[in-house]
Amino acid sequence: MDARLLIVSNRLPVTVKVEDGHPTVSRSVGGLTTGLQTPHDRSGGLWIGWPGDLEGITPVMRADVDRQLAELRTVPICLTDREVTLFYEQISNAVLWPICHDRIDRLPLHVEGWDVYESVNARFADAVAEHHRPGDVVWVHDYQLLRVPALVRERIPDARIGFFLHVPFPNPEIFFTLPNRHWLVEGMMGADLVGFHTRRYHGHFRAALRRLFSVEADSNGIARWRSRRVKLGVFPISIDAADFASRAAAREVGLKTREYQTSSLRLLVGIDRLDYSKGIPRRLVALKRLFMLHPEWREKVRLIQVAVPTRDRVDAYRRFRREVSSLVGQINGEFATPTWTPIQYIHRSIPSDVLLALYRAADVMLVTPLRDGMNLVAKEFPASRIDDDGVLILSEFAGAADELTDAILVNPYDVDGTAEAIHRALTMEVTERRHRMRRLRHTVQEYDVHRWAESFLGELEGMRNEE
Repeated sequence: MDARLLIVSNRLPVTVKVEDGHPTVSRSVGGLTTGLQTPHDRSGGLWIGWPGDLEGITPVMRADVDRQLAELRTVPICLTDREVTLFYEQISNAVLWPICHDRIDRLPLHVEGWDVYESVNARFADAVAEHHRPGDVVWVHDYQLLRVPALVRERIPDARIGFFLHVPFPNPEIFFTLPNRHWLVEGMMGADLVGFHTRRYHGHFRAALRRLFSVEADSNGIARWRSRRVKLGVFPISIDAADFASRAAAREVGLKTREYQTSSLRLLVGIDRLDYSKGIPRRLVALKRLFMLHPEWREKVRLIQVAVPTRDRVDAYRRFRREVSSLVGQINGEFATPTWTPIQYIHRSIPSDVLLALYRAADVMLVTPLRDGMNLVAKEFPASRIDDDGVLILSEFAGAADELTDAILVNPYDVDGTAEAIHRALTMEVTERRHRMRRLRHTVQEYDVHRWAESFLGELEGMRNEE
């Protein structure tokens, strides 16, 4: 790629730590970081974003941190406590997140901070304008930065801009509950290419565009927007499947896998952020229904549910944490025996080797969100199953359901149906299990995160060539 790539995301792909008075900046790992690192490195580009809370960093340390960030070709956007509270916690996570996940019941009664959302987005756009060179490609990411494409367009009219939404774009009837819906869509349409995970989200956005602005995209996804062409496309994000398979084959992962496997208990696994969109309470109730509908599974099955803490400063998440903990206690109290506890609940982050061991040990993987943009756990699980075994139960409301059709698809709102799906998975013949898993593995290996990034950037470059 001849042009530099300027990546713009809410968070930088770094972790800043202070040990023995010396700050260190290291690259984080994760789906987006993995997918974008190659084009970032290859193009000699920059990554613009918030480095996280730098509280406790002295001015002398800050100079060292800035130097290390520059060496990683990252540009930090430092946020004040007020900006974090209003832009990130209030607007992004307490308003836009529930709207995008069909949970208008989670909206606060009074919303403030849209002016701060705009001013923070403007700071990101200013950083792009400061570092942009002719020919650079700008790729903006996700719901925290919906206004950035238009704001960059104002500053650099001829910039090549892509925008990708990593969460669902909701049904217009839900999106239209936002009083500033026009303004947000105008922000996204500042891009030349707007990408979504699925045809459904793409269709929702097209409908919103038509109803708000009487703008209709053609059969190729091209919309005429204020004398420009904007393309709307579908680009389902994925994972580095080869890396997961390689790490899952490590000896230490194999040893941990055997620790979780017992001859007397079948293992169900759920691994999620502790977010109300992930469907954990309904999953737990489905397990309870399994024990009621099929009592033969009592003392024969256990669920390991990992719930990674997230957004603890948002009231809705603190309440949800109490709800989940209470439900785990109720079910264990009702069904546990002196020698068996049905649910092992882990409310913390877990090391990668433990994660991979749980993937490898699971008889059944439960991925049952109420709504999810993609859900990469659903792809990490088959990528890690180097034995071609195990069953994936997947919500039809996860973006991954469009691709992973060899999973057992469920409606997570139907707890009896989910309970029967668990029973079906536990009783599935080995030949069918392996056939399904091989097809799942083929899917995630064929279209991995590197192809996702290449596909989006190739489409964006193709639009330049069409002009």
